Amino acid sequence: MAAPLFEPGAPLFAGAQLQAANRNLLRFTTAGSVDDGKSTLIGRLLYDSQAVYEDQLASVRNSRLNRSTGPIDFSLLTDGLRAEREQGITIDVAYRYFSTPRRKFIVADTPGHEQYTRNMATGASTADAAIVLIDATKGLLPQSRRHAYIASLLGIRHVVAAINKMDLVGYSQEVFDRIARDFEELAEKLTVENFFAVPISALEGDNVVRRSSSTPWFNGPSLLEHLEELPDDPHQFDSAVRFPIQYVIRPDQRFRGFAGTLSSGALRKGDTVVVLPSGVKSRVNAIVTYDGELDEARAGSAVTLTLEDEVDISRGDMLVAESKPPAISRDFQSKLVWMHPTPLDRSKLYILKHTTRSVRARVTAILHRIDVKTLAHQPVNRLELNDIATVELETTLPIFFDPYRSIASTGSFILIDPISNATVAAGMIEQAVEHNTAKSSKNKVSDDVTAVERRERFGHSAAAVLAVDRPQAATLLERTLFDEGWNAIVIDATESSVTELTAVARTLKLAGIVGIFSVTSVESRAALAAFGDAVFVSTETASDQEVATDLADRLRRYAAGHHEEDQSC
Repeated sequence: MAAPLFEPGAPLFAGAQLQAANRNLLRFTTAGSVDDGKSTLIGRLLYDSQAVYEDQLASVRNSRLNRSTGPIDFSLLTDGLRAEREQGITIDVAYRYFSTPRRKFIVADTPGHEQYTRNMATGASTADAAIVLIDATKGLLPQSRRHAYIASLLGIRHVVAAINKMDLVGYSQEVFDRIARDFEELAEKLTVENFFAVPISALEGDNVVRRSSSTPWFNGPSLLEHLEELPDDPHQFDSAVRFPIQYVIRPDQRFRGFAGTLSSGALRKGDTVVVLPSGVKSRVNAIVTYDGELDEARAGSAVTLTLEDEVDISRGDMLVAESKPPAISRDFQSKLVWMHPTPLDRSKLYILKHTTRSVRARVTAILHRIDVKTLAHQPVNRLELNDIATVELETTLPIFFDPYRSIASTGSFILIDPISNATVAAGMIEQAVEHNTAKSSKNKVSDDVTAVERRERFGHSAAAVLAVDRPQAATLLERTLFDEGWNAIVIDATESSVTELTAVARTLKLAGIVGIFSVTSVESRAALAAFGDAVFVSTETASDQEVATDLADRLRRYAAGHHEEDQSC
């Protein structure tokens, strides 16, 4: 068994604390299939770096679950997360901290089951490196490929293939070379910037902290040595300035500051900045922190800026460098990881959270889904849990963004369901897209707004619903559609003449609105001829809520059908 980096209970060597203050932090995530040994590996790293308290070690040693023939069962060192879950606490990703005299580390411990792929994406979203564990007895599994793809998708520059359980295959070089070769071919397809494969036994400690004599044919560094030597992001501080405004601080008439975290680049006193979306220019007057003013702020710094000019700025605005502005658009292409059991509803408006700005957005097109096993592109009409796809989105207001691979903080976003407030998807922006004017200009003579343009804006075409003697069902339907982002309104037509109803119907049709007509007779349907086949009538004897639910479902299917027609034009 490889010796630990520090003997348990022994102090760090003299001066290590001073070195620790200047060490760079590395965030990394572990990923892999179920039972590949992630918990054991993290436990080994925590144990050998003295990041485990004595009472925790004693608890593990005395645990009835400890079946290890060695000092302890390292996988049990992360069982606190399971205990928290048993107490009803929901934690998707567990973060663990440890350090060595050469570097500080934060590791994101993510679940391995395919059902929790979205949690792996969450843990990897802030990582500088990813360790993909592969069971040497099983080889490269589909879930390992999925995690490698997500790591690449999130722009993680350093990917390590930790081929674990080498002790169970007799430390075979042939097994290691075969698996490493398979993973390297995958890494090349994914354009991983820095790939490294290492044979390890997390249980025995081989090549985890120190190089092992059990693999004399392996000349590379141990896993921890490799992590200690990984370089920092060279573009972290020389990227374009991006400062999303989180809060405006005005304690009195003498001070007006703009608080936030500098996403990228560096700001100095006197630098010229541009305020988005207004485009107003000003200069940085002061960089204020709790400990006093700074001459310079670098990426990752949480600061308050004051400007030389009185500028109207609020939360969601952004200060950027004059020479390197971001893209500004309502339409963009993105990779999307769907993270919710409820499938994507393309007729629905979601809340898009981007930096400190929140806008309403709709997925206007699913270009293709990615098969993570083969990396092939598959045409689909919907996205379900753990699906990864390339999509186009449209927001109600412009956002200011960069491609994710250029600046991750301004190239990433999440989608939130406005009703349940659940995070349903995470996205990585690839590029702005030109608004498709080919379809919307087919019938244009001048600059008139067309029916197709209205459908693209609202996500649905005009339609009519006849709620016969069901005023409460009409109200419930309006509320349901409104909350989902539909342009819908209830029309009380109980005392309207056919002529009046016909005029209203034509107006709603032209405006692209869903009209919910509360009427007393189905004969009123004749007045809705303007809507053509898009007329839905419900005379069921079910409850008002069931009638509203049925009509809403029929309207959603109708809207989805029109989306497909748009794509086929």
